[in-house]
Amino acid sequence: MGLLQVVITLVIIMLLVKPVGSYLVKVFGYEKSGLDRVFGPFERVSYRLMGVKEEEAMGWKKYLGAVLIVNFVMMILMYAVFRLQKYLPLNPDGIDNVSPTIAFNTAISFITNTNWQAYSGENTMSYLSQLVGLTFPMFTSAATGFAVAVAFIRGLVGRQDNLGNFYVDMTRAITRVFLPLSFIVALVLVFQGVPQTLLGAVQATTIEGAEQTITRGLVASFESIKHIGTNGGGWFGTNAAHPFENPTPFTNMIHIICMMLLPTSLVYAFGLMIKNKKQGWTVFAAMGIIFLVMLSTVFYAEYKGIAAVDALGVHGNMEGKEVRFGLSETALFTTVTTAATTGSVNAMHESLTPLGSIVPFAEMMLNNVFGGKGVGLLNGLLYLILSVFICGLMVGRTPEFMGKKIEGKEVKLAAIAILTHPLIILAPTAWALIRPESVTSIANQGMHGLSEVLYAFTSGAANNGSAFGGLSAGTNFYAMSIGLVMLVGRYISIIAMLAIAGSLATKRVVPVTTGTLRTNTPLFMGILIMIILVIGALTFFPALALGPIAEHLAAR
Repeated sequence: MGLLQVVITLVIIMLLVKPVGSYLVKVFGYEKSGLDRVFGPFERVSYRLMGVKEEEAMGWKKYLGAVLIVNFVMMILMYAVFRLQKYLPLNPDGIDNVSPTIAFNTAISFITNTNWQAYSGENTMSYLSQLVGLTFPMFTSAATGFAVAVAFIRGLVGRQDNLGNFYVDMTRAITRVFLPLSFIVALVLVFQGVPQTLLGAVQATTIEGAEQTITRGLVASFESIKHIGTNGGGWFGTNAAHPFENPTPFTNMIHIICMMLLPTSLVYAFGLMIKNKKQGWTVFAAMGIIFLVMLSTVFYAEYKGIAAVDALGVHGNMEGKEVRFGLSETALFTTVTTAATTGSVNAMHESLTPLGSIVPFAEMMLNNVFGGKGVGLLNGLLYLILSVFICGLMVGRTPEFMGKKIEGKEVKLAAIAILTHPLIILAPTAWALIRPESVTSIANQGMHGLSEVLYAFTSGAANNGSAFGGLSAGTNFYAMSIGLVMLVGRYISIIAMLAIAGSLATKRVVPVTTGTLRTNTPLFMGILIMIILVIGALTFFPALALGPIAEHLAAR
């Protein structure tokens, strides 16, 4: 039954890929449709308020400047809301101001689409902070990722340095994609029992006669964009394991579908936008194969459980999992949330078997198995460019992709983005483990303790936001260091990819010959998978060998 649930969910996701992907092409192709009458007035008002000329074209430098300025200004405003929430409205529970370091960490976290939470949501944030400081940037950060991905595709197929207009792309992503989908999903969640109210906490008397404070709030609207925008985080500290966020198996399936909907559809849309469906399906297949291997691994590991516990007659690893979801839906949720870089969790990742915990590690370290909307596709294309370059060297020809030569500038930029990722994971982890102050934050010593620290920085670097658990990440050291890691992890790849797009956009298209490497074949798909896995294995295997792999071998 558990396997059937997984299969049904994946089939539903696949059935939605084509229609949603086709819709995305229309949205970002600025095609006229009947939806213009619905969304057009809102968009035109937005452009007037921002002083944006809708037809203005941006080169890569201007497009990048707009991305950085808009995101920086929003981050400052978010920080101010967190620091002043005690004096602002919509605070029925009288929650105090957020501390400077947690406010810094959280503002960066939500503007970078990471949504890492070094605090317990319902006890730290007022309703205004949850709405303005958390829910609002869930829309804008997701739209930013979408816009950058679309800009890169335009550069890939373009003939001049014109990547579109960032303000228009971001606005259309919000009004035509995220708002409509989030509204529909929020209604479904309310129907399933997820709270949606501005009223404060209520007092209840338990069966034992004790008094209990039950926190509520605008949870349904938060959860909808949280998963549609692959944001992560949670209104409550226990995230999607909380019955108010994820009350039923049906809502669990809705969350999973929402997380995968746009990342998978965008890969298909990529094939349509470059007018080469086979190329899009090649990238999709490469990501899909890695995803299925990861899913099978965690599925097997959690059903097999731990040998010592199995000997006692307890089969399967249900520690840290919700009974209403079971092993299968937990395994699928775990794989999806780290593949789509969402960061939402319906179980405690620290309670996964050592072998099962390797999966979320690996997906975030690779950071290109579909990934979050926009950025996941970009990271996948980084490896594609590298694969084309390596294959070109092997056959003695100048590497080409989509008829454009891949030269030193593009390879250097791709290398910078790829190498930055392990650097901002491994270096801060090593630094944290040699500092006595930061070591005291680790709940478990030895191999498991190393995994706690490694996971925290991996989650920040991948802009995922899920937590392994066990690590007290609210200290000044972790709040500041993980905050900086999230910033670098988000914007270095964006800068590199937009620079590559600007370079490719001005290049002359080279005619296809018999010696041209075809990048839309099963052979190239296999090469792409091998390049991704080899680079990931060589880079991160030593760290994993000291953590979850060593723990797995010790538990046998």
